[in-house]
Amino acid sequence: MTAAALRLGRHVLPLDRPLVMGVVNVTPDSFSDGGRFLDAQAAIEHARRLVEEGADILDVGGESTRPGALPVDEAEESRRVLPVLEGILPLGIPVSIDTTKPGVMRAAIAAGAAMVNDVTALRSPGALEAVAAADAGVCLMHMLGEPRTMQASPAYGDVVAEVRDFLAARAAVCEAAGIGRDRIVIDPGFGFGKTVAHNLALLRGLPALAALGFPVLAGLSRKSTLGAITGRAVGDRLAASVAAALLAVQRGARIVRVHDVAATRDALAVLAAVARSAPGP
Repeated sequence: MTAAALRLGRHVLPLDRPLVMGVVNVTPDSFSDGGRFLDAQAAIEHARRLVEEGADILDVGGESTRPGALPVDEAEESRRVLPVLEGILPLGIPVSIDTTKPGVMRAAIAAGAAMVNDVTALRSPGALEAVAAADAGVCLMHMLGEPRTMQASPAYGDVVAEVRDFLAARAAVCEAAGIGRDRIVIDPGFGFGKTVAHNLALLRGLPALAALGFPVLAGLSRKSTLGAITGRAVGDRLAASVAAALLAVQRGARIVRVHDVAATRDALAVLAAVARSAPGP
């Protein structure tokens, strides 16, 4: 059974409704909005808009993890994200740092980050210790390979079972290190070493991941799978992104990571209203 609330540092977020995580990319090369918010002040203003639109969590990242992306060194990543992090903390909602680097994790947590969102599920040497030593939450994501090569030829026997087993194993490692269950989120990693068919299978199979007892985060916003389905370019995938978020929530996701917060919140409000008005058994 999933915990009733998610603890992220000093923040406790009830899970009685889906949470919306707004994306703040401080990068020149992210697949959707690379370069738009590379300036710290522009990123801070974007974050403020996302909070006004109803974001529950902000996810700040300084290194693109799109397919084919090249790595960024720790000093440059810290230079990008720390001023933005410090600038948006006064907005009052938990801030997640999207990074794989233990040094960036430690610096961001020290600056006030309440969560670490790691596409490698704390597998870098020192990453597990960086989170365990703090009270921050963590999002553990599944990725096959690494960003430069992950979409070359991804293959699975049973993608849902393999992703579920990986996430269960990583969560167990975190718990053994002292990270409480109420601080752990799991993410199947849509688009991270998966074909369109894999992503659709994972979306259908989200109940199997939710059954592990951790809040499931779904990040489908604007991704190439939606482009493959609709034929639309990355900037024209709003409707598909909202539909994907609703489908994920209906299948057990408790957090959706999105670029378009207002539209997603509106759609979730309609979904919740329909659920409330449903007749009893």
